[in-house]
Amino acid sequence: MMDEKLQKSIFYNFNKLQEEVKELRKELNELTQKYEKAMSVQRCHIMRIKNGEKLSDEYILNGKLYNDYSPEAAYYFYNQVDENYILLDVTEKGYQPPEELPEATKIPLEELPLRAKEIVNKATPILVISEDGIRSILACEMLNQFGFYNVNNISGGYKFWPAFRHKKVSTKEVRVA
Repeated sequence: MMDEKLQKSIFYNFNKLQEEVKELRKELNELTQKYEKAMSVQRCHIMRIKNGEKLSDEYILNGKLYNDYSPEAAYYFYNQVDENYILLDVTEKGYQPPEELPEATKIPLEELPLRAKEIVNKATPILVISEDGIRSILACEMLNQFGFYNVNNISGGYKFWPAFRHKKVSTKEVRVA
């Protein structure tokens, strides 16, 4: 028979090895997640370049998964007749913008996980707008997780949409005149 001291040593070492294996599995899982995220960023960038888009150095160097368009840049893109895009409105259900954007597909942020499949083409540029740009950032991140590669946040959302601001300015000018 094995003496008791040797037996305890074997079990102690076995338990220690099990703990180390558990830690290694945890580290491997974390590395796998980091690798998947890096690959997602690479696929996103390659897809955009393939489609002829010019990416900023900041976008590539910071590993961004979506563009942050200024309201003016988004408005310019929105008004390009030859551009194919999806305008996604992720505002709260009861929100009424100053004026409706008729092309907008309305999917409140809370419903996006269930309704993202309604957006059929994952490569078509998506312009995401919300009340003030916060919900649209969250939607962009979510869409990237769902495999959409060409996602673009409209910074400032409806609050800073140029067409609405210009109408307010021109209305004030008319009243003053």
